[in-house]
Amino acid sequence: MPAIRKPETATRRDAAPASAAGETLPDGVEQHSADVEGVRIAYKRAGSGPPVVLLHGFAQTSHMWLPLMTKLATDHTVVAPDLRGAGDSERPPAGYDKKTMARDVRKLVEQLGIARPIALAGHDIGLMVAYAYAAQFPAAVARLSLLDAFLPGIGKWKDVWLAPATWHFHFHGEIPERLVAGRERTYLEHFWSDFAADPAHSISEADREFYAAAYARGGGIHATMQYFSEFPRDAADNAALAANRLPMPTLVLTGEKASGDFLVEQARLVAKDVTGVVVPGAGHWLMEEAPEQVIPRLAAFLSGA
Repeated sequence: MPAIRKPETATRRDAAPASAAGETLPDGVEQHSADVEGVRIAYKRAGSGPPVVLLHGFAQTSHMWLPLMTKLATDHTVVAPDLRGAGDSERPPAGYDKKTMARDVRKLVEQLGIARPIALAGHDIGLMVAYAYAAQFPAAVARLSLLDAFLPGIGKWKDVWLAPATWHFHFHGEIPERLVAGRERTYLEHFWSDFAADPAHSISEADREFYAAAYARGGGIHATMQYFSEFPRDAADNAALAANRLPMPTLVLTGEKASGDFLVEQARLVAKDVTGVVVPGAGHWLMEEAPEQVIPRLAAFLSGA
């Protein structure tokens, strides 16, 4: 019995444009958008077979997953949404806590007719959404991968939340938004360069232009700053969710020059079956800084190998 409908049967608005910033999609990757309980969520889709869902983080969009999507699409259905507030998705006034964002993804998966448990991966803010998805819907997740950041509310999370280097977690509201307006590229450069082990081997120049345009468009900075302003609420939610440890196999990938062991130890507090891999010499941008190590390892795990 087929578990996955073709994308055109999903309830959706007009397909989202490739992007105002000029994104070019590889052959076989399609762009669509769905109306998810009144919020337009843009997503990329490729391939057919067992389902994989990929969630991006701050300063990026679903575009970051294209190299992995093309690798997995040979024998998987791969879906990579733009999280609410980012990319070509809508920027609603609220709903940026990670439980709500996870429900966006869950509703999208259901609209696409994906009935079997998914393999799920998230990077940065995306890993927080991925955890909230797996914790709320554990029977719907076969495998989970968390890539480099942290989980609010778990263990010594405040050591990260209150660290001087993560000042941006507290940089939101009217004045920060006015300061960043028209300087989105300058603001985002801090993350792409300073969170990399080597800025010269981080996000490419073409992708920096693409992401900067995406975040400058339509209130993107206002929306995505709310990812951070909701951390106290996320912390309370995660502390409650962690009472039931995740049952599915969980792979944690972090950069030696970024999260290191911190996220691995957090994951072991919330999940029963954790494999932790610290990528030598890499910073936060694992897909771009260490693709030869990260993409095959992640693809094998999500495929069940």
